[in-house]
Amino acid sequence: MTNATVHMEGQLQAHVHDAVAPAAAHAKGQQHPIKLYLVVWAWLFVLSTCSYLVDYFGLHGGLRWSLILLFMVLKAGLIVAVFMHMAWERLALAYAILLPPVAVLVFVSIMVLESEYTHLLRVLFFATPS
Repeated sequence: MTNATVHMEGQLQAHVHDAVAPAAAHAKGQQHPIKLYLVVWAWLFVLSTCSYLVDYFGLHGGLRWSLILLFMVLKAGLIVAVFMHMAWERLALAYAILLPPVAVLVFVSIMVLESEYTHLLRVLFFATPS
């Protein structure tokens, strides 16, 4: 190879590097539009207002708790998805973070059902209300 060829290849590589570097820097420091955050804040405000209204209207029993838990889960999902950037993560990482709490909720639900069954048996067979 001649000296001129080596010089041309060096310039070509420098131009390619200069073209790729800003694109990589832009992808590395990518920011989301402010409108996304404003919409999420608005939804969080609406959900918090709905959660407050559950207490304001004096709802009781299972309806109260199911509404409060629904609003809580929706708010937590918005916060995790947008503010913790989980919506833009790989699916494997999202599963690694989100599946353990879901499994805990399933197991707690199973234990609640089992405790109700045990309580029912104690009331029926031993006539102890508590």
